[in-house]
Amino acid sequence: MDINASTLRSIYTGLSTAFNERLASTTTFYGQVAMTVNSVTAMNEYPRMDDMPGIREWIGDRVVHDLSAQTYQIRNREFEGTVGIKRSQIEDDQIGLFTPVAAQLGQSAAQFPDQLVFPLLKAGATTKCYDGQNFFDTDHPGFDENGGVTSVSNYQAGGNAAWYLVDDTQVMKPMVFQSRKLFQLVQMDKETDENVFYRGKFVWGVDGRCNAGFGLWQLAFMSKAELTSENYAAARAAMGSIRRRDGSVIAIRPTKLIVPPSLETKARQVVEAALINGGDTNIWAKTAEVVVIPHLA
Repeated sequence: MDINASTLRSIYTGLSTAFNERLASTTTFYGQVAMTVNSVTAMNEYPRMDDMPGIREWIGDRVVHDLSAQTYQIRNREFEGTVGIKRSQIEDDQIGLFTPVAAQLGQSAAQFPDQLVFPLLKAGATTKCYDGQNFFDTDHPGFDENGGVTSVSNYQAGGNAAWYLVDDTQVMKPMVFQSRKLFQLVQMDKETDENVFYRGKFVWGVDGRCNAGFGLWQLAFMSKAELTSENYAAARAAMGSIRRRDGSVIAIRPTKLIVPPSLETKARQVVEAALINGGDTNIWAKTAEVVVIPHLA
């Protein structure tokens, strides 16, 4: 194969098409627990989202809730993935071997938010969030039915693999995926590029800017107790009792039971089986959707 501008354009077009097609068609999981926020600066500053007010009867003046009083930041980070193709391989017309590599880069770029969001979720019992407590904790500052300050838990201790209940029906989510610059394929394939001139290698790569952080802890519950109907019920009850600052119920609905692959069987027994214990009706059947996340293994 002759290497010229036309040939290199054709190669880039083929690799870029493989990359973009796979990027668009890859299944991801982070949307189950995270809201995507577009970023236009080096970092985003968020108000304490649990200070969002409910709706009240308008008597007298409006009650202003100052969302700027206390904020937290998520700073964008830079990520890349790069592959090189020897000039001799192009000359020998072996470029077809690299199309799957470009497709794999597309898949990796699409799945990269999963690799940011779920390890952070998994570390939530030992990582602090905006209220100064660990994201999953037994002592979050919360409120009772009269608006009095009380202690609230979204964590159940134990010695087993962790499982999670998540409410994904709210506009807010337990996690945040912050996107600053989308991944796209770029090339260094000019004869005068240093990598080509000195090393005889054409380079293609992707890069992007993004990060993940915590959203509303109220919308997620972690348990390291055994995954049983009793512990599942206790987690649901704990989430359903969480209130706003004014004492009103948030109306949390745990719709997703999120588990690592090792707990898939137990999870399906708890919320999918119609009958349990040899014939008893399973009252928790269909109360949540089982979502198995490889990144939680």
